[in-house]
Amino acid sequence: FTEMRTDNFVESSFWNFDALFQPQQHPARDQHDTFFLLEQCMRLRIIWKGSGKPEQFEEDQSSSGAVWGSHLPPIRVSPPQEKFTPVKYFSIDRVFRNESLDATHLAEFHQVEGVVADRGLTLGHLMGTLRQFFTKLGISQLRFKPAYNPYTEPSMEVFSYHEGLKKWVEVGNSGVFRP
Repeated sequence: FTEMRTDNFVESSFWNFDALFQPQQHPARDQHDTFFLLEQCMRLRIIWKGSGKPEQFEEDQSSSGAVWGSHLPPIRVSPPQEKFTPVKYFSIDRVFRNESLDATHLAEFHQVEGVVADRGLTLGHLMGTLRQFFTKLGISQLRFKPAYNPYTEPSMEVFSYHEGLKKWVEVGNSGVFRP
């Protein structure tokens, strides 16, 4: 695995949502789930109006504007290539979500993310990679549960048995990116 560059916390809505095929009307795009940055939106408006394009700039356009990154988009990993090359990347960095704060949800937190791109990979490969990752962290009792993520299909939550709490706790989320 190679470490991804993830020190760009401000992301365009396009790269944060659209490039990952997140549906236009998905709740995560709502201002209650994402931190939109007004100053960057104003700069985009000035650029848009000065571009000479006949289209009207709308602040609520889902692919315009700037946001605090709500996840670590793998689309940053590399530009499109003429010839496909298998890759394995990981990142550990901060993400920001405009959520109700409680014991398990913060507005800013660290997230570990991995991306494996190759031909012929299956959900079984993903589960094997996750088992290997968590085993190396000393976490061996794992369960996978089907889940919904707006930009992966199929998607799974990962749970580990916590001896101290005597219950299964969520330790991760995963999925297969659409080709």
